[in-house]
Amino acid sequence: MTPDPAGVLRSVFGYASFRGPQAAIVAHVCGGGSALVLMPTGGGKSLCYQIPALCRPGTAVVISPLIALMQDQVAALRQAGVRAAALHSAESPEAVAATWRELQAGRLELLYVSPERLLAGDLIERLAQLPLALFAIDEAHCVSQWGHDFRPEYLQLAVLVERFATTPRIALTATADPRTRAEIVQRLALEQAAVFTASFDRPNIRYLLRDKLEPQRQLLDFLDGQRGHSGIVYARSRKRVEQFAAALVAAGHDALAYHAGLSAEQRAAGLERFRHGSGVVVVATIAFGMGIDKPDVRFVAHVDLPKSLEAYYQETGRAGRDGLPAVAWMVHGAGDVPQLRRFIEDSEADPEQKRIEHGRLDALIGFAEASSCRRQILLSYLGEPGSDPCGNCDICLEPDQGTDVTEAARKALSAVYRTGGRFGAAHLVDVLLGGDTAKIRSQGHDRLGVHGIGRELDRGQWRTLFRQLTARGYLMSSTDGHGGLAFGPDTLVRPLLRGEQRLEMRLPPPARVRRGERAEAGPGGAPSTGNADPDLLAALKTWRLEQARQQGVPPYLVFQDRTLITIAERHPVDREELSGIYGIGQAKLASYGAAVLALVSRHPAPA
Repeated sequence: MTPDPAGVLRSVFGYASFRGPQAAIVAHVCGGGSALVLMPTGGGKSLCYQIPALCRPGTAVVISPLIALMQDQVAALRQAGVRAAALHSAESPEAVAATWRELQAGRLELLYVSPERLLAGDLIERLAQLPLALFAIDEAHCVSQWGHDFRPEYLQLAVLVERFATTPRIALTATADPRTRAEIVQRLALEQAAVFTASFDRPNIRYLLRDKLEPQRQLLDFLDGQRGHSGIVYARSRKRVEQFAAALVAAGHDALAYHAGLSAEQRAAGLERFRHGSGVVVVATIAFGMGIDKPDVRFVAHVDLPKSLEAYYQETGRAGRDGLPAVAWMVHGAGDVPQLRRFIEDSEADPEQKRIEHGRLDALIGFAEASSCRRQILLSYLGEPGSDPCGNCDICLEPDQGTDVTEAARKALSAVYRTGGRFGAAHLVDVLLGGDTAKIRSQGHDRLGVHGIGRELDRGQWRTLFRQLTARGYLMSSTDGHGGLAFGPDTLVRPLLRGEQRLEMRLPPPARVRRGERAEAGPGGAPSTGNADPDLLAALKTWRLEQARQQGVPPYLVFQDRTLITIAERHPVDREELSGIYGIGQAKLASYGAAVLALVSRHPAPA
């Protein structure tokens, strides 16, 4: 008698009911159908093949890219009383021999293998002699040659349809933009398979993006609110990984570095420390994290832009797998972009693929420079449009009507035009600020009318303006890898240049640190509190800490120091005045307004 999937769910895994499309997927695969499953991390992908494996006769073969993931899955299944094993390079000869005996005797319900192990030697031939329940291809986005986790062996998995035509195949991934989904279908020969898509929304993840000013200091400030929590910090190079890991250790964090330059033993030890510890922070390149099954990662931080918006979604999805609140934090700046463009241009891809990858990078930049809900943009990119503002990203939580940048934008466009449309933002900002660099002199740009006309904004604000003009299409970044900027479509640019259009954008506040100046700092290197009432500021910080403890969140998520300092400077007397302070949106005003105003009333402004 065929086991009932719902009964297996209850008796083996202890869950009362399926979630989302799980029931439909399980029924389809149990009936012998193949499928492509697109479901977010933490959405229950594993059950979509584990339950059919227990309901169908024979052994299910699960193809997984990482040893650590296989070990976690096998251990969890064994705890649940399921007969599971894995074949990979970390297994001893004795363990491999035992697995073969169990497999040939028909006593294994699930066998986990890497794609390399599956395709090596005579494993496929030996599997062909056995009754098989199904093939599950986990992390199926690894088949995408231009994906962030590409594994060349995945390209050869189409052999399964040739050798095992009647065995159902289920490919699963936590992320894939529409183009990558089509690539998965084509490369894994799943044209006749059913496609199941769950919502990609991870409402428990709070997306917080900041302009990159001093990334090491900003990261340390962020992590001050995350002490005791496990997390991952991504940096673009081995050198930066080592640099940031050392800074975290020096600041008292339980941190370690992880990258491909370390020995296999060092990487294995670091992974084990992260998997089994609490409060461990891993600073890593993208070599770390795929398939990590740790449920209590409370934050993922990026100190450099990832390669694409899809990569960003995959990497940030490693936070909050248990459904509890988590944070995806990132600092971004224009300096990240040229290197990513060079990476694309220096690749061996054909021109069409390069064009696609530039488009993906542009989508990422647009996300980073957005002035509307981050989650809406992310979900729309993943093929899930029409969502409401999330209320859980920096744009929603810290609403800003924006600054009228019409005149500044016209100056920026004029600088592009007057310099010939072939220079990057850094040089254009130098020109607008009246710089006296060798490049400016050699090009004669110190004699242009636009030289020195932009001193109303500082360097960071100009860089942000140029990025947003590019993200909105007023400027276009050349694809030659050198970061030059030129005009976008005439229908966009001309009305702005003629003064027929008003433009608002979010600009960062003036930088605290300028060239040739030192940051003002109070005791211990903390930012200066300026004219803030010290008694009120102390009371606000005590209140904030109480709020954070009650809610189980870091204090900065209640209010940032800058917000408290501004309150202590201005002494707002009503909700209207309070709503005009940096960092206080409608949600925070509704939640905290009465308590903050009560505190202010007990600390009247000095005469």
